[in-house]
Amino acid sequence: MNKNGLIYDVEDKPKLSKLIVFALQQVLAIMAATIAVPTIIGLPTQIPAAILGAGVGTIVYLLFTKFKSPVFLGSSFAFLNSLFVATTFGYCGVLVGSIFAGLVYVVIAIVIHFVGTKWVSKLMPPVIIGPTVALIGLSLAGSAMGDIVKASGAAIHGAYNLIGLLCGLVAFVTIVICSSQKKFKSMKLIPFIIGIGAGYALAAIFSIFGYACKVDYLKIINWTPLVNNFVVDGKFTGITAFLNYPHFGLIEAIKEMVNGKAGIEGATLLNGAGVAEVAIAFIPVALVVFAEHIADHKNLGSIIGRDLVEGEPGLEKTLLGDGVGSIAGTIFGICPNTTYGESVGCVAITKNASVRTIFVAALMCIVLSFISPIMALLQTIPSCVMGGVCLTLYGFIAVSGLKMFKNIDLGENKNLFTVSAILISGIGGLAIKIPYALNGDGSVAKAITITSIATALILGICTHAIMNALEKKNAEVAPEAGDEGAPESLVAGAVAPEADFELKGTDGAQEAAATDAKEE
Repeated sequence: MNKNGLIYDVEDKPKLSKLIVFALQQVLAIMAATIAVPTIIGLPTQIPAAILGAGVGTIVYLLFTKFKSPVFLGSSFAFLNSLFVATTFGYCGVLVGSIFAGLVYVVIAIVIHFVGTKWVSKLMPPVIIGPTVALIGLSLAGSAMGDIVKASGAAIHGAYNLIGLLCGLVAFVTIVICSSQKKFKSMKLIPFIIGIGAGYALAAIFSIFGYACKVDYLKIINWTPLVNNFVVDGKFTGITAFLNYPHFGLIEAIKEMVNGKAGIEGATLLNGAGVAEVAIAFIPVALVVFAEHIADHKNLGSIIGRDLVEGEPGLEKTLLGDGVGSIAGTIFGICPNTTYGESVGCVAITKNASVRTIFVAALMCIVLSFISPIMALLQTIPSCVMGGVCLTLYGFIAVSGLKMFKNIDLGENKNLFTVSAILISGIGGLAIKIPYALNGDGSVAKAITITSIATALILGICTHAIMNALEKKNAEVAPEAGDEGAPESLVAGAVAPEADFELKGTDGAQEAAATDAKEE
């Protein structure tokens, strides 16, 4: 174990047998979110393509960062609203939108190449990055806790299920035990595989009884994807039951141009006006996601003990890797990619920062996307089990952000208001919706939605800038006589670090208490 507490550092080379297992764990950690995005935007058949795109995008990222940043790229949730706009123009719309988003990163990387990164550090110091990283984990808490009580095989999938909660908690507790015990080193390195296995096994036992006895409440696992992989309408699916190719974005876009018809139901073929609409939907969001990119790399850097932003590989290269990787991920997949907090959390918990693990995980995703039974089996992992896994992953993301608070003086108004603005607006779900098309009656027809995390980040940056300006202005004003020692404000006084919270009575009250004691 090195000085940063890592069992495997970035350049370390685990044995091949271990490397394959570690890579599989990374794949399982990012799988739920990666396959969720195409499902949410109404393209569940594109799940293999999303996994293929994640693998390709990650390899592109690793090449740009010279294999110095151990993080996986997967389907980005930040672009969900943008993707809803893009899908109205078919696969061409999705592809063009991803290119716009990736080019934003490329342009910013070019600016950093000539100007440097000092402006980034001034714009987003630790007092902004810390709560933003914490917010990323906290904002995902609702999703994890919503999943942990779901039974994937039940007729009413979203209903609360106590058995599902039990399976999720078994997965969670197993991960905790494996990560904390000191006797078996191998268990500390693969807690997620063991945790998912334990949760899945328990869910399978309940599900077998549920399907056999026709008790809907016990149907925790939905084995339909696995069944349909082999049999459809009572007929064997043939070679595709074992091998199939993902229908990735570029091929589908070419089909649309050749056929002169959008490949997504209800969509229209992309035209000039559509390109402009897609650009409006993607570019502003990409500008804000840039800040999340910095937060992710600051977070990862604190875990592995390296400055990935101002050191090696540097923000310029991580941005190029993320931007070009996102474009490649959509060309060979279906969604724009981004660095994954789940992957960072996996590194933090397992203490395995070997970049070879990430590389092999990317190769594994590419290979697995062509193997139909594996893709089908992964889709059968119940929501409740993944909810138990995410309980640890999202928690570590939040805690890693909170750890950045240790050097922040929250007794200063500047820091206090900045952190408050980020946490409350982000947890409260404040989003910015910018209308760009109106109906005939003047109501909003279409709007760009900037996510709550991005909105919180913008609000934090603005608050910090305002407080900095006020601080400089106040420094120029001489204090009035008698002001020495007075609190800056009621807020500063309320969180004064020197406050004494020991309860002390008056002399009279103490005497009365003593008299009462004697009388008794």
